[in-house]
Amino acid sequence: MQYRIDPQSGNQLSVLGFGLMRLPRGITGIDQEQTTGLLKQAVQAGVNYFDTAYVYAGSEQAFGKALQATGLRDSLYLATKLPHQMVRSAADLDRIFEEQLKRLQTERIDYYLIHNLPDLASWQRLVGLGIEEWISKKKASGQISQIGFSFHGKQNDFLELLDAYAWQFTQIQYNYLDVNYQAGMTGLKAAQQKGLMVVIMEPLRGGKLATGLPAAASAVLKNADPNASLASWAFNWIWDQAEPTVVLSGMNSAEQLAENLATADQASVGLLSPEQHKALDQVIQIIQKSYRIPCTSCSYCMPCPHGVNIPDCFNAYNTRYSQGLVSGYTQYFSGIRPHQPERYSGPSKCQACGACERKCPQNLAIIDSLLEVRKHMEAAWTRPLIAVIGKII
Repeated sequence: MQYRIDPQSGNQLSVLGFGLMRLPRGITGIDQEQTTGLLKQAVQAGVNYFDTAYVYAGSEQAFGKALQATGLRDSLYLATKLPHQMVRSAADLDRIFEEQLKRLQTERIDYYLIHNLPDLASWQRLVGLGIEEWISKKKASGQISQIGFSFHGKQNDFLELLDAYAWQFTQIQYNYLDVNYQAGMTGLKAAQQKGLMVVIMEPLRGGKLATGLPAAASAVLKNADPNASLASWAFNWIWDQAEPTVVLSGMNSAEQLAENLATADQASVGLLSPEQHKALDQVIQIIQKSYRIPCTSCSYCMPCPHGVNIPDCFNAYNTRYSQGLVSGYTQYFSGIRPHQPERYSGPSKCQACGACERKCPQNLAIIDSLLEVRKHMEAAWTRPLIAVIGKII
């Protein structure tokens, strides 16, 4: 495992961090046995940064149980997040934080973030509720070591937030498709210049850079290096740069973890050759021509009050254009089930209530995009096809 230094604390952090939003699940929820096993495997291999959040359903509780079962709390750095939208008073700060400590079965949080802080106005609202004084007290007591914020907004808002408080770290979405999206490379460099540790989330853009590339894009990378996985290209593009400290990956199987560990063992600044950068430039051009909706499948928009499976709608729609009509409709039938009215979760159920758009960290025009999905995936010519496939199934 390779390590980089947090410039604020001096902590040596593994370049590969474990994102706990997509833990392995069984019929009744998160699979506790698998979660505990992944924790042990990751720590034994040198991973020491683990990231969760209050709103990741069941994640804090499952990880707390794993920490208790393994006794590995002091072998790692723990990060979790405050859901600022749920804070209505100073009392809420203590209530939520104490609940997180209880869930995680710990007495301290090493890296605490304001979750998805979108703009300066949102931070100023928290300041009005006394969050700066609250942070000072928690740090003085040792319950919080480092304070930061995660971000999914516009670049100018990110730059304003950097100057709004004495942050110690930040977490941004960043990958070879998002160089100029959200905080982007400009935000990454600005944070680094202010001396902040930068944690990277969505390095695979919700898995799409590992399993959802257009065939032509995959071919370019395979030709450039037949032995490299698609995921390793995405990770190496980030580790090739000096500014990121930790790159999070939401791993939910031993196989995913093992693959990412092997890639992380070789991480270094400048590891990609000019020819490899050219190959990635080709891939970016191909992807930009094929993906129609830049959804990362984070599921923050879910559940939809009217029963629309928004991520699956968008994934199938993008697959149609990136991998072909058959693949797109195969995915649409398996996820959206247009042939089963009682289980249908497609765009026709959308009531344009806007609940999804208010929660989307990507600020996507979800309602308009669902109309596009309906127009193309449920066009008049598809209805006989849907009926026939329904009868066959």
